[in-house]
Amino acid sequence: MKILVTGGAGYIGSHTVHELLKQGYETVILDNFSSGKRELVPGGEVIEGDLRDLAFLESIFRAHEFQGVIHFAALTQVGESYTDPQKYYGHNVTTSLNLLHAILKANVKLFIFSSSAAVYGIPSRIPIPESHPLSPMNPYGWTKFFVEKILLDYERAYGLKFVSLRYFNAAGADPEGRFGEMHEPETHLIPNILLFLLGKKEDFNIFGNNYSTPDGTAIRDYIHVTDLAKAHVSALQKLPAFKKSEFINLGTNKGYSVMEVVRKVEHVTGQKVSFHMKPKRKGDVDVLLASNRKAKKLIEWELIYSDLDTIIETAWNWHSKTAQHA
Repeated sequence: MKILVTGGAGYIGSHTVHELLKQGYETVILDNFSSGKRELVPGGEVIEGDLRDLAFLESIFRAHEFQGVIHFAALTQVGESYTDPQKYYGHNVTTSLNLLHAILKANVKLFIFSSSAAVYGIPSRIPIPESHPLSPMNPYGWTKFFVEKILLDYERAYGLKFVSLRYFNAAGADPEGRFGEMHEPETHLIPNILLFLLGKKEDFNIFGNNYSTPDGTAIRDYIHVTDLAKAHVSALQKLPAFKKSEFINLGTNKGYSVMEVVRKVEHVTGQKVSFHMKPKRKGDVDVLLASNRKAKKLIEWELIYSDLDTIIETAWNWHSKTAQHA
């Protein structure tokens, strides 16, 4: 099978391309490299271009016979989506509509969408099941919400089959150290701690110590990026047998507080983490945990690398290596 991976030079995209190649898929990466990194591309054909260019997009589908598409390409900074919502709606929703237009025209029937736990908003149940009401708290979350609604209409009207994967906190790096996280700016907790320890950041801040949690810091669900990548490939493999399209959470059903992550980093690295305590950020909730029962059942998802030790060890190896070459 030949698979198009949009945003395949990004953090999760590059790991997924690696898994596809390992399993014998022919892959074509489409990326505009606004945030993707050429050094993260693990192989396959690479096409540089923008999903907002519909004519360009249609030409790619004429040149290739794709059996499926995995759609990662999107803007992902929650804070920026607050300050510049036009950029996020204009980019994330428009690019998805263009891609779906090209998919229908080329009669591609399998679509995997990179969604987010941000569609849920403030959880009323923990762990969060897929049936939880959807009420995003920021424009980024709403862009994912709107694309999911569009996908439902496209399934009903055109027969497009899809799986929308809603995931929580991607973390870690390739266990063999080939790819990892290279965000600019970096907003994720674990790499920010590690980059601070490596002298690549001036300070490290914790936002809020008055949450309704045992130690007062927010609790989140961390999933190793390789386990996420494997889930995308499994979803692609299982989708043809599904009677209908599906929304599936990807999480561990287990959470760690910010302070627990800090202490684990200290254990793994042998270094003391100093930090500044800052006020809560707007929209941050006490606890976010995903129910993964559906993922285990429908796509036979197994968590291999998602224990916190392995997540931090692989991330530390990656950031230590890349810091030396920076």
